[in-house]
Amino acid sequence: MSELVNLLVSELGVQQNQAAGGAGLLLKLAQNKLGGDFSKITSIIPDAKKLISSTPKDPVGGGLMGLAGSLAGSLGGAKAGQLAALAGGFGQLNLSPDMIGKFVPVLLSFAKSKGGAEVMQLLAGVLR
Repeated sequence: MSELVNLLVSELGVQQNQAAGGAGLLLKLAQNKLGGDFSKITSIIPDAKKLISSTPKDPVGGGLMGLAGSLAGSLGGAKAGQLAALAGGFGQLNLSPDMIGKFVPVLLSFAKSKGGAEVMQLLAGVLR
């Protein structure tokens, strides 16, 4: 189990697969938004790609969650659509959407401890 997953399990009281999947969803969002700068994240979280691969296969879920994400995206901008997609993925992990707000600070704190304020700010720009 990775250091980040262990931290999420101990800090949030979630299961290992939930910690890995939730972290993977957030990292996948960062990967999509950061492009080449994502290498700064993978340098401090070596198992980032493995965590991304542990996410639910269709985090938006097509159906109702996909519609909600599309609608939120069109009404509230990109961030609202991203949050709806994350909520769908967290739901598939049997985690409530409010857990996104609990995962983010743990992930940011981990990023700061491993890569410094610059890497944490890079990640925070995507996740906040």
